Amino acid sequence: MRTPQSHTAPEGAQSRSSLEELRMPVRARIAAAWTTFMFLYIYVDLFNLYKPGVIDGILDGLIWRFDISSTLLTVFLVTVSIPATMVLLSMTLPARASRATNLVVASLLIPYSMFNAAGTTWEWAAFYGISIGLEVLLLAFILRSAWTWPRRTTSSTAMGTGPDSESLRKPQQA
Repeated sequence: MRTPQSHTAPEGAQSRSSLEELRMPVRARIAAAWTTFMFLYIYVDLFNLYKPGVIDGILDGLIWRFDISSTLLTVFLVTVSIPATMVLLSMTLPARASRATNLVVASLLIPYSMFNAAGTTWEWAAFYGISIGLEVLLLAFILRSAWTWPRRTTSSTAMGTGPDSESLRKPQQA
């Protein structure tokens, strides 16, 4: 089925083959990265349950080498709540606070993510290497996006001053 072309669109091959590119706001890029990080985080934990002996250990009251307790599960809840909350904070905090929060939290989560390789065997090196590698790449993307967050210039303040005007500003390096 053929879609009718707009009467205002110029004729030619370029107008039919090019896709519209809109600049995505920094907030949306960072929130999307945190969302992706959360999905990866959850799936890695879910797939980890398929490792031989993990379910038996849980049934015996152990996770890794720790006794299952309310304290341990609270620590786990807090650790998974951090990236989940960052999705919301990245979109709702004022720009300066969002930038700082993303820089701090992503920086702290890199060594935490790498700690997940502790005690692994060569048999599971690919699983942990890929999962940790992807997590660190996402965190690096968040760090880069927050670090290079465009600054408002005096000439662009007339264009818009609200939080939604971010995509209208000319990007500048931090």
